[in-house]
Amino acid sequence: MRKPTFPWGRFLKQVAVIAVPVALQNLLTTTGSMVDTMMIASLGQTEVGAVGLCAQFSSLMFSGYWGFVGGGILFMSQYWGAKDDDGINRSYGITLFCMMAVSVVFGLTAILFPHRVMELYTDKESIRAVGTEYLRIVGFAYPLMVFSMAIAALLRCTERVRIPLYGSVAAVATNIFLNWTLIFGHLGMPAMGVRGAALATVIAQGVSILTVIVLAVRADHPYLLKVRRHFRWSKEFVGAYLKKCFPIICNEVLIGVGNMIINVVLGRQPEEAIAALAVFRTLEGLVIGFFAGFSSASSILVGTRVGAGEPDAAYARAWRLVYLCQGFIGLVCAALVCLHRPILTLMGMSGESFRIAFGLLCVYAVAAVLRMGNWVQNDTYRAAGDATYGTVLEIVFMWLMLLPAVWLTGMVWHLPVLTVFICCYIDEPVRYVLMQIHLFSGKWIRPVTPEGKAAMVGWKPKKGAGYEA
Repeated sequence: MRKPTFPWGRFLKQVAVIAVPVALQNLLTTTGSMVDTMMIASLGQTEVGAVGLCAQFSSLMFSGYWGFVGGGILFMSQYWGAKDDDGINRSYGITLFCMMAVSVVFGLTAILFPHRVMELYTDKESIRAVGTEYLRIVGFAYPLMVFSMAIAALLRCTERVRIPLYGSVAAVATNIFLNWTLIFGHLGMPAMGVRGAALATVIAQGVSILTVIVLAVRADHPYLLKVRRHFRWSKEFVGAYLKKCFPIICNEVLIGVGNMIINVVLGRQPEEAIAALAVFRTLEGLVIGFFAGFSSASSILVGTRVGAGEPDAAYARAWRLVYLCQGFIGLVCAALVCLHRPILTLMGMSGESFRIAFGLLCVYAVAAVLRMGNWVQNDTYRAAGDATYGTVLEIVFMWLMLLPAVWLTGMVWHLPVLTVFICCYIDEPVRYVLMQIHLFSGKWIRPVTPEGKAAMVGWKPKKGAGYEA
């Protein structure tokens, strides 16, 4: 009997249908951030550094709610594969509720206590003053950002990936136009500086949500506005949801706190280094944007097959997606290194800040390939029902290996910023080996649907690559 071959053509088309719109959406967002940085850079390196540190506070918020996104994707993608409408509606409702609770806490903190936030991230008073002005306004955007993310997760899990892309197009166009208008005072508006950039962000997020909702209604999306069905939870469902989400939440919160400690260390470097780090974070967003496309494709293409009771297809797709992601990320990083001079110059880097930014980019070009491999594997495990393995590895290695190295090199020994930065990635190679072993074991396939559970009876991963997808 002829051994079945893996249908690469159909598989790559399925990946592209999901990954390309998501990658384009994140690319647009990153492009908007780059334009922001270029405009703010004309105000000075202090402003660039301040806004960059404020972005780290929003990243902490991201860590607070992303555990619920991961849990929501796990349930929504598997229920989508099983064609369970009630399961999708309930999963979206509880995910939205939990995410919005986190966003309100962070939004109020930014609006009411901005100076306290900036005191945490840097000891430079000039940067604190600018960051306080920015946070006090941009805090109003946080609930809007999170609401938009919840909607995007639902649309992607139900394979409506183009609608969030159109929302991002509207948001980025609005943000760039309003930045030009409000930062510099064009078209009769007052020149508001970084406060103008913050206000532009708030308005752009509102435009994004409005665009997505209008398009979803026009497309007659079956789940987005079914509000009454979103909150029909049972104790059993809430318990199952929180049980799956708990490891992811612990992971994201502990990783978020760990990243905050790293940012506290980096925020006490010289001002040139802080400005270079702010620019680097923007370019890092470009790489992560492409990664997000593969991550979404992996979560959906693997999660739906697990939920539908097809573990062979889920297994065959998973490891191929990991290597596709790493290869593509390697090409993106190589392009950034080759084009570093015009990019960094446009973003206001010169002299010592340029040298530091280029060093950061070179280190990241190597580390990102392993890091994105680890991330996409972990996202795949979560969508398939295993929210524990990658979580435990990430937490243990960050707190026992990475953070001590960063703290000692930055706060105790006061070594150069590039040395401190290298320590931010020292755990990635070891974790990658352990994640690969787990990937090929197939033990991460843990369905939540009846169809998926039934298919796992006696299942073991087969050797070879010839599985139908």
